[in-house]
Amino acid sequence: MMFLGLDTSAYTTSVAVVDQEKHLVCEKRRLLEVPQGEKGLAQSEALFNHIKNLPELLALVPPTIWPEIAGIGVSTAPRPAEQSYMPVFLAGRSVASSLASALNVKLVTTSHQEGHLAAGLESAEGFALTDFLAVHLSGGTTEVLKVRKDSPGKLSLQILGGSSDLHAGQFVDRVGVRLGLSFPAGKELEKLALKSAPGSASLLPSSVKGYEMSFSGVESAVQRLIEEKKRPADLARAVEGCIVRTIYKVLTKAVDDTGLTDILIVGGVASNQYLRNQLEKKLESQARLFWAKPGWSSDNSIGVALLTRETMLSDNH
Repeated sequence: MMFLGLDTSAYTTSVAVVDQEKHLVCEKRRLLEVPQGEKGLAQSEALFNHIKNLPELLALVPPTIWPEIAGIGVSTAPRPAEQSYMPVFLAGRSVASSLASALNVKLVTTSHQEGHLAAGLESAEGFALTDFLAVHLSGGTTEVLKVRKDSPGKLSLQILGGSSDLHAGQFVDRVGVRLGLSFPAGKELEKLALKSAPGSASLLPSSVKGYEMSFSGVESAVQRLIEEKKRPADLARAVEGCIVRTIYKVLTKAVDDTGLTDILIVGGVASNQYLRNQLEKKLESQARLFWAKPGWSSDNSIGVALLTRETMLSDNH
């Protein structure tokens, strides 16, 4: 049996197939095209891109796989909450629903955030817990979560804290685009930061009140430093350093408040190696950090396919 997952986020169209043993059989993704100098797409433009991309990506799934598909999963909302909604997910839902009807297989709905966490759970080495803390760092989400895995294919999530304004990925992208990098700017900004001078990581303050994080003030500060002709590489590292200190402060509070010391970190921003190394160092005496594989950190449909498999196999027992 094979299980197909679809995800249509604000940044990426993706399809993935896993088998009964959780092996990744096929995975295709495409970043949405953003004009040079722009900081993202309107939901209507992103939705149009997904509608265009999905048939092309699905055509790349090998023909031998289709007769084996036993279930189709799709992310239908940003997170598993009643008020959680973004138009981009309608593209995936529409195509997944049509495919499920045509193939006469079950349709499994989940959320983008659960997909990220499932991909992280599967790819993080040595992770086998039912209660843990998680951090979701991306262009659309910056949240610290208390997670319980209490039923197959579903995750119970409690938001402990999040950003009150810009998300970590938006912070990276806005600064990156202003520095002339392409959108999304994460990978290019990380590469640029490798040329920074010592001490650059502490150029910016971090803004945290309890569990509430803020990046709009520091983003404005970086824009002023760009106008003052500060070295782009130093500013790239300053952005990374600010995110590290922000997340460290909130995670320290979360560990103290919950007593949970195992932390899974997912999302596109979490693929940054400097971020990983620095958070590991800062938290090594307080917690154990687990990371999704870099390729499984950014937006993808792998977790959606895995949750579909889990749901289907549970239903069959």
